[in-house]
Amino acid sequence: MAKPVLLTVDDDPEVLRAVERDLRRRYADRYRVLRADSGATALEALRGLKRRGDSVALLLVDQRMPQMNGVEFLGQAMEIYPNAKRILLTAYADTDAAISAINDARIHHYLLKPWDPPEEHLYPVLDDLLDDWMGSFRPPFEGVRVLGTRWSPHSYAIRDFLTRNQAPYQWIDVETAEQVAEVRSLVEAAGAESSSLPKVLFPDGTSLADPSLGELAEKLGLRIRPEVAFYDLVIVGGGPAGLAAAVYGASEGLSTVLIEMEAPGGQAGMSSRIENYLGFPSGLSGGDLARRAVAQARRFGVEILSPQQVTGVSVEGPSRVVKLAAGSDIGCKVLLIATGVAYRKLDVPGAERLQGCGVYYGAAMTEAISCQGEDVYIVGGANSAGQAAMYFAKFARKVVMLVRGASLSFSMSQYLIDQINKMPNIQVQTRSQVVEVHGDTHLEAVSIRSGDNGDMATMPTNLLSIFIGAEPNTDWLSGVVERDERGFILTGADLVRDGKRPAGWKLERDPYWVESSVPGIFAAGDVRHGSVKRVASGVGEGSIAVQFTHQYLSEV
Repeated sequence: MAKPVLLTVDDDPEVLRAVERDLRRRYADRYRVLRADSGATALEALRGLKRRGDSVALLLVDQRMPQMNGVEFLGQAMEIYPNAKRILLTAYADTDAAISAINDARIHHYLLKPWDPPEEHLYPVLDDLLDDWMGSFRPPFEGVRVLGTRWSPHSYAIRDFLTRNQAPYQWIDVETAEQVAEVRSLVEAAGAESSSLPKVLFPDGTSLADPSLGELAEKLGLRIRPEVAFYDLVIVGGGPAGLAAAVYGASEGLSTVLIEMEAPGGQAGMSSRIENYLGFPSGLSGGDLARRAVAQARRFGVEILSPQQVTGVSVEGPSRVVKLAAGSDIGCKVLLIATGVAYRKLDVPGAERLQGCGVYYGAAMTEAISCQGEDVYIVGGANSAGQAAMYFAKFARKVVMLVRGASLSFSMSQYLIDQINKMPNIQVQTRSQVVEVHGDTHLEAVSIRSGDNGDMATMPTNLLSIFIGAEPNTDWLSGVVERDERGFILTGADLVRDGKRPAGWKLERDPYWVESSVPGIFAAGDVRHGSVKRVASGVGEGSIAVQFTHQYLSEV
């Protein structure tokens, strides 16, 4: 952490050097000593320190300066750093002005020039003030800070992106932050107006106003462009299946690149708690699982491109070529599709309009703290919905699960049902569904149809989290590999009908278990037709796909 700052301001170069010398002699081991030769220069320096999140402990300022005197400067500086100790350096003739400034401008002390010897006239005063400042000092957050408003869809998208990419950040809602004066000075220092929010501030003092996720990724140092043009193995999708394949492929000597559209971890990475994954008796979060897997993959040399989207694929002789959204191509010997699935959209009035400002797909864990004392509604009855309910129950006054079926037992693991039944603030409403959502700038209420009689009720809420079924994102594979009527990729025995292999299949063998209708293009995890929708099965399919990759490579 950077040391707190002592800033001295004086237009007289000789006096400025003398003050800086004495401050460094006593305090350089604990503080950074900075100087400025005018009030305007000092204010600009303070704004820069504020943007970087640095702390300022003390301002030692001369009274007699042209354009802006010391009292005027301290009045403006107080708005930027209200907790900094403020000292006026004066000549004997300015004593009355200094005393008045203590009363009117809340200056903490004044010192007469000359102050020699500093051991008698300078250090005792500063020691006392700095001890007092240090007693209430709370080190600032040193990572990324996001300024925005709760009901901004783009603010939510940025926070969700940072969370899923394991990038620590501090969220500052400029409308509801408790430290109003501190937030106002931070907003002003960042030059953030309502039209430029959300604004992302970085530890180096730079910022991005209303950035795209691609701009944010580049600033964070995430890789979105490949190092080379051709690989042994290209994996599209960074969920459990893709990450497992990446680890096994790279560890066995295959040059491997993994391309992920949003953030490594997939839907599993958004799970608040996974408690039935082998080897973790106390359970772990989806984020922890993704972080461990990414670290393991990188240790074996896997190149991870994220966020990056694949828009198409073609077969060119022995090569399989994927086209990236940026316009470039990557060639490979083997292509593995592990893009998983996405939650289906809630097709009711108002849902699309309020998405990102009260209506969310998935766990929306970034919103949990904002739900303290509120009622939260969750649509869905599978494990992902149950895990979200357990997580939100830690913050919300009440969590209501709206389940279309007659019981959770049709789609949820028993251990999770037992946990939900023990939570006093989780209510499960079966045979219930949302028919409309209401609100102008954000979600304010949901209309629910319940029971066999179809009773209707409109309930107030600011958060609706949706987990209804799953759809594969495979339109970009249209005309390349065979898919079922829902878009899931057909593999292995599902491609052999009446003893006939897929059209265009030229090999003297049937497709391998996880191989698509095109030799050398495999599918693993939730995107594959007939797969088991569990984290462990995705990991298993990803690792098995690598074994078939070796068999395929031995043939060509």
